[in-house]
Amino acid sequence: MVDRATGHITALHLPDYDPQISDLVWFRDYAAYCGISTTAKGGVVAIIAELGARKPIVRKILAPWPQPAPARPVCVPAVWQRSPMRATLQLTGAPPVTYAIVGTVSLIEDDNDTPDN
Repeated sequence: MVDRATGHITALHLPDYDPQISDLVWFRDYAAYCGISTTAKGGVVAIIAELGARKPIVRKILAPWPQPAPARPVCVPAVWQRSPMRATLQLTGAPPVTYAIVGTVSLIEDDNDTPDN
């Protein structure tokens, strides 16, 4: 990531990302892609991550890995929907899976702007 004001370059760390499995598709500060999980219960995983967050918003296993004859690409590029914000991920030859993204921060409006008497 490049800060346009300062020119500072920051490396992005995307969990379980493998460029041979799928393409990364950005929408605002979110990235959606398929990756490979190397845990004991791992496999091909759907990931939706937000820039600056430690953990992905969505991390769901879609299929076991390794597969005997995987399709190329394993996942089709994600499709984003603006309103309501959703990301659709799909393994090649499988039905699509859609995830709704709900903000993690809620602004609370305070009514303390009235003058004290």
